[in-house]
Amino acid sequence: MKNNYLDVLIDKIHTAQTIAIVGHKNPDGDSLCSTLALARLLKVNFNKDAICVYDGNIPDMLDNVPFREKMQFWERADLTKSFDLFFVLDYGTKNHIGGALPAVNKAKFVIEIDHHENADTIADLCLNDDKAAAVGEIIFNIANRLKWTLDDSVNELIATSILTDTGFFRYVHKGNVLRSMAKLVDAGIDIDRISNSLNNKPRKTVLMEAAVASRAEFFNHGKLVLAVINADDYKNLDGRGETVLSLLGQIKGVEYIVLLKRQKENQTGVSLRSKTQPIDEIAAALGGGGHKCAAGAVVQDSLENVQKKVLGLFRGIK
Repeated sequence: MKNNYLDVLIDKIHTAQTIAIVGHKNPDGDSLCSTLALARLLKVNFNKDAICVYDGNIPDMLDNVPFREKMQFWERADLTKSFDLFFVLDYGTKNHIGGALPAVNKAKFVIEIDHHENADTIADLCLNDDKAAAVGEIIFNIANRLKWTLDDSVNELIATSILTDTGFFRYVHKGNVLRSMAKLVDAGIDIDRISNSLNNKPRKTVLMEAAVASRAEFFNHGKLVLAVINADDYKNLDGRGETVLSLLGQIKGVEYIVLLKRQKENQTGVSLRSKTQPIDEIAAALGGGGHKCAAGAVVQDSLENVQKKVLGLFRGIK
């Protein structure tokens, strides 16, 4: 990351009177905890208060993270003013921001921090690293490089962002994030305690996830498994359905996992995972994006039509 980029970051923070932070819709551990960690860093190091906003649903398992109460649903936050500085974190594409997008668009200056590849950025300054395992890792590196003070709550938030986005290191491809976590452990982070704090789902959610996984269908000679969360199930969904994806990914012979979620009458969420093969191009064909083996999209169409399109895109894939 270039020094002059960080100089601009510091200048914009110093001169901003109003600051807001948003991550992607239906925040996961990285999006939520990175947002809260950055807000805390701004408070501790600059005495600046930032509004933290989100759209969609926050998983119940994240109820216990530090400063969770500071997250405001975008419709309940005052987004009418033009913010001096707006941070956009972990968003992938602008379609994933949700209701706060108009406020981002009218902000005086926008800074994005992301680990997704995105050729259509919306920011004035991009502090991105698509080699990072999580946005929390990028923020941790920036804070250390600039010698910012990190208190215990910031360390816990960053650790949670890294642990959740790497599947507790199952999806790690580079050692840098492990070295960052080693520093956090040396600073007092207890990985076992964080893991136990995330076991916080309602019974109805766990039972729903198990039922959805049991109804999954198999295609492409068993290499592709597809599960559907219908309207009745979606209201009980805790976040983005990561548990369903994880359960189906454990099945022998499965390479690709697809989860379709009927979010609204003509809006379908698509989550895509693979064990080894790229699926980001399929997500892009649906108007979404993401990583090589973990991607997704939100499609403005019925669940039935989206399912046909997804199966068509997978046709012929080995």
